[in-house]
Amino acid sequence: MSSFPDISVTVQVQHVPSHSTPQRQLFAYFITIDNRSDESWKLLSRHWDITSGDGQQFTVEGEGVVGEQPLLTPGAQYTYNSFVTVDALPGRMEGHYVMQNAWGEQARVPIAPFRLDVLPESGERLLN
Repeated sequence: MSSFPDISVTVQVQHVPSHSTPQRQLFAYFITIDNRSDESWKLLSRHWDITSGDGQQFTVEGEGVVGEQPLLTPGAQYTYNSFVTVDALPGRMEGHYVMQNAWGEQARVPIAPFRLDVLPESGERLLN
């Protein structure tokens, strides 16, 4: 597997209080993948490492994202959303996508770590 192509991944996170309890916090996350390379890349699979604030860790792996394996042509952008729950705050997520070009070369595209936390003064969630 080669180093990652010129593909960027940005993440935005939103707490969903209507589906959260003190023991289980639910967050929706919105991901945008930008293909800045000069070739097409297909998203084959995802890998997430998730850590709850109490130290519990789990991994999520699977084909594609939200039931799709999008093909990103040069300059294309793909956006999707999903959700995650953590038992304690702050939570943390990071991972990678496995992408493949037209010649069958695969590459790992990192998803930078992001933190799910509470800003005490406003009750807002923080992504950093």
